[in-house]
Amino acid sequence: MANRWLEPQWLLGWLCVLLMTDTASGTRNLSTGTAQFPAPGVSQPPAVDCRHVYSLNASDRCDFILANPDCHSDGGYLDYLKGIFCYFAPSLLLLTVTLYVLWLLYLFLVLGVTAAKFFCPNLSAIATTLKLSHNVAGVTFLAFGNGAPDIFSAMVAFSDPRTASLAIGALFGAGVLVTTVVAGGIAILRPFVAASRPFLRDIAFYMTAVFLTFMALYLRRVTLAWALACLGLYVFYVVTVVLCTWIYRWQSRRALIYSVPGSPELLSDSEEDHMSSNTNSYDYGDEYRPLFYQETTVQILAQALNPLDFRRWRNQSVSWKVLKVLKLPVEFLLLLTVPVVDPDKDDRNWKRPLNCLHLVISPVVVVLTLQSGAYGVYEIGGLVPVWAVVVIAGTGLASVTFFATSNREPPRLHWLFAFLGFLTSALWINAAATEVVNILRSLGVVFQLSNTVLGLTLLAWGNSIGDAFSDFTLARQGYPRMAFSACFGGIIFNMLVGVGLGCLLQIARGSSEVKLEPDGLLDWVLAGALGLSLALSLVAVPLQCFQLSKAYGICLLLFYAAFLIVALLTEFGVIHLKTV
Repeated sequence: MANRWLEPQWLLGWLCVLLMTDTASGTRNLSTGTAQFPAPGVSQPPAVDCRHVYSLNASDRCDFILANPDCHSDGGYLDYLKGIFCYFAPSLLLLTVTLYVLWLLYLFLVLGVTAAKFFCPNLSAIATTLKLSHNVAGVTFLAFGNGAPDIFSAMVAFSDPRTASLAIGALFGAGVLVTTVVAGGIAILRPFVAASRPFLRDIAFYMTAVFLTFMALYLRRVTLAWALACLGLYVFYVVTVVLCTWIYRWQSRRALIYSVPGSPELLSDSEEDHMSSNTNSYDYGDEYRPLFYQETTVQILAQALNPLDFRRWRNQSVSWKVLKVLKLPVEFLLLLTVPVVDPDKDDRNWKRPLNCLHLVISPVVVVLTLQSGAYGVYEIGGLVPVWAVVVIAGTGLASVTFFATSNREPPRLHWLFAFLGFLTSALWINAAATEVVNILRSLGVVFQLSNTVLGLTLLAWGNSIGDAFSDFTLARQGYPRMAFSACFGGIIFNMLVGVGLGCLLQIARGSSEVKLEPDGLLDWVLAGALGLSLALSLVAVPLQCFQLSKAYGICLLLFYAAFLIVALLTEFGVIHLKTV
């Protein structure tokens, strides 16, 4: 039977200290799944809120964590609560929390690197292979790539009723952050004339998504019909975007014929060209291009596994070099395990020795990251583990590919590596997102914080920081209207697909519905604040000629600061509100 306490040291890294590992000896009866730890002096019901641990004496806290089902994580490779209360003395709590926070920040870095340099490029290659237009690919495959950390975090959180509110808090928190801080920052960096009709289209869909999620909170459950409604609304949004694009092109052709000026709220051709070029020439490939042509197979393999361009290194700032050093282990591991197909290159990023190695390693990563490795170590017939069968099959396929192809020309079926890379990178993101959710829940127990406030702050900030920098960069380059539209297009996808897909997968596992237990009144504060931020955005564009100024951006930033203060004061009981 699968051993859920598997310790793959190659995955955990230097931050995964031994005190956090969850060993299997004596911890559970695998046939019944019941806790077997004695808890002398602790009389607690089977499922007590884990945050009650601080009501006990320090000597009883470890036994409480081990015996209480509410303190156990269903997924992930590490037991963080056990590390806090069983391996570290209470006097070393600050050191423990510091290590956890550093590991959390590094996991956010893993999510960003995996999504930007491996997940999104493979999605772009799949869209190119399927010959999808840029608009359809942008609101489907590429939107999924950009929102991968949010989506996978929501899916992981919805899989456990105890952390469902973490997903709700993260989605609402990201929505408030984007509609205030990011939108306000764009207005401060580059004031511009708002595009009323496309923006009002996006805001109408997003307000509908907010209403659906708010009603789910009010009813405290998500049914199958509700999840399908969220996904159906996003499909309708995609169709609407495609129709709007067709209408825009039709109007542009008429404008050329009759010399009628184009509508100012629509993207100009130069902006569309810029957007397309940015999509197709993402710099994930530039960093890994060889400095000179490598002739031998060994040299090709060594160059392909090198995540550092020494020419670029010499011309970068100190901060860039420090960040690059932190990313090097992640990038090397991903280069070794995730194939990337680049349609913009002549050879489509074909590296024969590395791609053949991927045929062996990538399937092993898939089975060892799916359900935290439970399926990978399952023994077929009680003799051979699944991972060994995968290695044997992958080795045979890699051998055939190696001897049937050449170094210079990609094979006819090279595009299949894009699907393999998509699956592998998706499971890497899912594994990292699982650890993020488990760490945040552990920090919530330590600091007595609700899952919602953790989702509102840490999880929302971590998942949105990449999109924020991308939008700010786009605004500085002279395309603030495009960046402003991207703010709302992205959160529409995250809200609808995050709630819909996360709940749908949980229902597919056998649940009749997903239960939601809002932590106090913070969910209502989140919904109200999000509604107010949307109202501010709507007031900003009543007319097509309205100028989004720096003053407007500052107002949005101040609003977000006030929102955080009110939410935290409500969380800590300083402000008392009556339940709806």
